[in-house]
Amino acid sequence: MLTAAFASQSCSFLRKIKLLSCTFLLTCGCSSGHSEPSQASENTSQKISIWPELNFEVKPDKQLEQKVADLVSEMTLKQKVAQVIQPEIGDFTLEDMREYGFGSYLNGGGSFPNGNKHLSINDWVTFAEAMYQASIDDELDGSSIPTMWGTDAVHGHNNVIGATLFPHNIGLGAANNPKLIEQIATVTAKEVKVTGIDWVFAPTVAVARDDRWGRTYESYSEDPNIVKSYASAIVKGLQGDVNEDFLSELRVIATTKHFLGDGGTLSGIDQGDNLDSEQALFDIHAQGYISGLSAGAQVVMASFNSWQGTKIHGSEYLLTQVLKERLGFDGIVVGDWNGHGQVAGCSNESCPEAFNAGLDIYMAPGKSWKPLFDNLVAQVKSGEIAMQRLDDAVSRVLRVKFRTGLFTKPSPANRQYANQAELIGANEHRALASQAVRESLVLLKNNNNLLPLSGKQIVMVAGDGANNLAKQAGGWSVSWQGSSNQNSDFPDATSIFSGIKAQVNQAGGKAFLSVNGRYAIKPDVAIVVFGEEPYAEGYGDLDNLEYQRGDKRDLALLRRLKAAGIPVISIFISGRPLWINAELNASDAFVAAWLPGSEGDGIAQVLFRDSADNVQFDFSGKLSFSWPNHPEQTRLNINDTDYKPLFSYGYGLSYQGNYHNNYQNNVNLPELEEQYVAATKALTPLTIYDGKAYKPWRLNIKPQSSNHDEYGSSTKARRVKGVMLSLATYQTQADALTIDFEGNAKAKMSFKSAFPRDLRSYSEQESMLSFAVKLDKLPSAQVQLIMQSDKYGKKAVDITQALKSLYRKGWQTMNVDFNCFIKQGMHFADISSPFALKTKGQLVMDIAKIQLKEASWGKKGDDDNNENAATVEQSVNIQCTNVL
Repeated sequence: MLTAAFASQSCSFLRKIKLLSCTFLLTCGCSSGHSEPSQASENTSQKISIWPELNFEVKPDKQLEQKVADLVSEMTLKQKVAQVIQPEIGDFTLEDMREYGFGSYLNGGGSFPNGNKHLSINDWVTFAEAMYQASIDDELDGSSIPTMWGTDAVHGHNNVIGATLFPHNIGLGAANNPKLIEQIATVTAKEVKVTGIDWVFAPTVAVARDDRWGRTYESYSEDPNIVKSYASAIVKGLQGDVNEDFLSELRVIATTKHFLGDGGTLSGIDQGDNLDSEQALFDIHAQGYISGLSAGAQVVMASFNSWQGTKIHGSEYLLTQVLKERLGFDGIVVGDWNGHGQVAGCSNESCPEAFNAGLDIYMAPGKSWKPLFDNLVAQVKSGEIAMQRLDDAVSRVLRVKFRTGLFTKPSPANRQYANQAELIGANEHRALASQAVRESLVLLKNNNNLLPLSGKQIVMVAGDGANNLAKQAGGWSVSWQGSSNQNSDFPDATSIFSGIKAQVNQAGGKAFLSVNGRYAIKPDVAIVVFGEEPYAEGYGDLDNLEYQRGDKRDLALLRRLKAAGIPVISIFISGRPLWINAELNASDAFVAAWLPGSEGDGIAQVLFRDSADNVQFDFSGKLSFSWPNHPEQTRLNINDTDYKPLFSYGYGLSYQGNYHNNYQNNVNLPELEEQYVAATKALTPLTIYDGKAYKPWRLNIKPQSSNHDEYGSSTKARRVKGVMLSLATYQTQADALTIDFEGNAKAKMSFKSAFPRDLRSYSEQESMLSFAVKLDKLPSAQVQLIMQSDKYGKKAVDITQALKSLYRKGWQTMNVDFNCFIKQGMHFADISSPFALKTKGQLVMDIAKIQLKEASWGKKGDDDNNENAATVEQSVNIQCTNVL
């Protein structure tokens, strides 16, 4: 068999002599679709030496490779293309599967067969069986290659009602127990197999370095060492041991994700740009892949983020040169949720750049899969995508299918664990989840050794998280965001209150629930359960780490109870460390419970002694993330040069008298500073558009959207639904947009983000929305300037008269007071579009330099002294006189 080193050398040689034997190339780990060798510079060669040549537990198999090569050689172009497109279950039909024979399909977070989350387990299996049979039906497409179904099972089989939901990764990181992680993965695989599904999009091996990131809770730790130890454990739990039951009936295909650097983006912005050096990219963000791939992970998911300005989905260097050639990975590189559409020059419907960069499967939700299919066929025919590159991608898909036994295993309905509904949320699975909850808890404060509690007293349980299964489960729980769930969506789960009540009742005491903390009989102790509302991905991105910024309702509850002389124990539910100094001061004991999942009783088992007053379980969790000293201490990580956390990495109290770093458990936590005054500094303008749309904002012309790159290279007009756009000149060529509202439709253009942005730093100071404008045609109807929030809706300001005052006066600056939106109920914690224009009538105007900035009423604007600006004569200010 070929070693990784020999394979790498052989591939280089084979390219030079243009030997196009796909079987040998793929066995070696070659992946480029081009026959010519890449002209790597000496600098590139030096950089790539950072990356090791991995020793994989799954070794090449000559017989399997021959099967792959034989099958590829028999396939038509369309059959090959079908293997590399992955549609979502809500966007294609059984007939589509018969006609196209997709290599795989997925259900995303909160997506269910037939759109029904209340399906029975048999319904899930029936759907899997129908799709499988349609895929091997060769009557229409001539192919009998079985499809495979992928799902997001990130903390248990979280799309299925009644499944066991384990703590999210941040809690498991605090447990620091790789053996437990492997057991959790094994249980997850078993519950997934019950529903007939083959493949899970887990584990996430991100190393979160800025806790403002909305996916911090999907990271085990800021420390790559924990992530590295966990990655191999979870891969083995999902796929099985290579030497024992690898991809057996009990196991599923694992996906290490998101390659690469998603946890290190600038300002913690989801899908943002990671600016780390290549050495840091390897040392910090790649360690989970080193261990996970070595353990046999068969799939890598490309990340939404960029690295040094280049989207990972379009990075030939990282996907091909590093991952496939240097590391030697011979499995599948799958995209993430239309991530290819974010590559420069691409759309969801067409992106040969991503495929040529090394993407093997396009994840294509929505209706884009059909034009994507047609475009891929055309691009291969034209040579834009080399047939060799397509054959490589298809071979990788087939290799994984052969390894998992998909060609020889029974169909989904006839597999060993199919339809065994009693395994979904089985008692032994829930017991393991309770253990995981117990081990994940971190005791931050225990003044006067208040904990552990006796159950022989009156216990009030308060707070909106006390009997709230959706809140304790967090995002990726039945629904994508986790925010629309009810307790009934988690049958047989235990809320934190129900777990406490069971413990107290067993000991002979009394526990009662009072969410608002009101009581008729004064309790002996109050347990207050509170924390973050559920969120997922960019919806959880923050501007800083202050908890309940501008709305301290939980703090008010804690202070009221403390003022009444009631000992207070806080159970804090969160997906990350947050600045909670005031809440800590108002609590006698404080527990970081993270996002514990479906088994809230695990918390009560640690808080309470048993009926004989013996400790049942001690606190063993230690912080896998450093805890901030102030709300702007957002990028805080162990081994930082200036490392000054409130609670350091590894901190956690226990009942046993041991201590770590800052505080010992029998020494009371001193009063903490509750006021934080940021260093005085000018508010940095946030540019939305200045010749290009600045990330994360993208130009949207309803109903179509664009990342604006297409306008940057062409001045041709584009007309969509009553709007025509073209490029104009403000200060330099093509740094402005001409917008022609044609008056024949209710037209709108906007700059939007994929996820809402937290812009409170602007609303907390006197700020304005500012943009340059030149009016070439008077509006014939009302013109609205709109800000939009997913939570708070659209708020509009009538700018019609202000625009008319600028008619034929050249470039002017329009400033709109933020209070115009705030007074209508806009909340700047959740802004999905900071700038939109809408009119039913005719209007021609040029716009440029759109910014959110500190208000400067009566002051000279930035452009007033700019010699390059074209005849800027004045600023027109709107200070809430025309709020709709």
